[in-house]
Amino acid sequence: MLTWFKRQGTAPIGVDVGTRFVKMVQFSSDRTRVLAAGRWEIPPAPAKTSTQEQTQRTAETLKRGLRERPFVGRDVVLCLSDKQLVLQNVRVSKVGGPDLDRAVAQEIAGRVPFPVEETELRYVESVDVRQGDTLLREIIVFACHRPVLAQALEMIELAELRPVAVDVEPAALARNYASQCRRGDDLKQRALVVHVGFARTAAVITQGDEMLFVKYIDIGGTQFDAAVARHLNMEPSEAAALRRSHGDRRSDLQDPDVVRSVTEATRPIVERLAQELAMCVRYHSVTFRGQPLARCVIGGGEASPQLAESLTKLLTLPCEVSDPFRLFPTGSHLGRKGTWDVAVGLALRDLN
Repeated sequence: MLTWFKRQGTAPIGVDVGTRFVKMVQFSSDRTRVLAAGRWEIPPAPAKTSTQEQTQRTAETLKRGLRERPFVGRDVVLCLSDKQLVLQNVRVSKVGGPDLDRAVAQEIAGRVPFPVEETELRYVESVDVRQGDTLLREIIVFACHRPVLAQALEMIELAELRPVAVDVEPAALARNYASQCRRGDDLKQRALVVHVGFARTAAVITQGDEMLFVKYIDIGGTQFDAAVARHLNMEPSEAAALRRSHGDRRSDLQDPDVVRSVTEATRPIVERLAQELAMCVRYHSVTFRGQPLARCVIGGGEASPQLAESLTKLLTLPCEVSDPFRLFPTGSHLGRKGTWDVAVGLALRDLN
């Protein structure tokens, strides 16, 4: 139900275009080996850069990635980000087929900030919920303004790539999580998958690769950087460089004073994030009765063992850092594994 475009062929390249970086991953056709993977920074744009100019900058970054890594072919799965989508959770009567399509469209009509006739609408059926004496179907709706979709496709075409599917970030996260499950029982358990990005955090409750609930939280790396900058009286750019350079070191090479200062500065942000995630957990326990969450898996650029440890204590839920390449041998050049959760989820997309 989430496919905008679909075409069969060899394993496509998963393309994750973030706020500052482009990440691309490609697997072998049987999804057992990583053929190529890389991350490239999008050149910083002047303050008055137009949308078209930014699209061109991103396309050039994609071209650079194709030159520098041995990607095969030009078929890609593109991801629409939270900035390009309107996300709504709605409840409708239990119907199917065209009746369900109409019910979802009617329910969402007044909730999108653009005309319905200019909207590309996709949805995922979640579970049945009881509201009073009525049994309703919980629906996760993704809406995209057609001009926004056209702009995303233009960027791909400028990079001389072929879009074979357009996906959404929460679906890629759920697919990536399912790929890390080593046992069949793990796929039957429910998990909270958290992607802490540069600007926002995506929280997805999933059972295997099936999404049950999705929420975006306005907490990300920018808030962590700002907190460290205030605490240490430095520029946000300096705080960002300090956090990243120091956070990527092995624990035995980290300066204890810097670790202590960063931890103190970011503790309120971590606590706010935990409060938001706790509300997601409570919503799940009330709405999806009968099966508790088994674990929380954290990915994104801000994922770290320290954050996982803090959230484990605050949520009283076992938390671990996502490892998208757990089953795929890779080199050390990929850096923090959690940053690849979206790109890997896109690359694992089944086009059949």
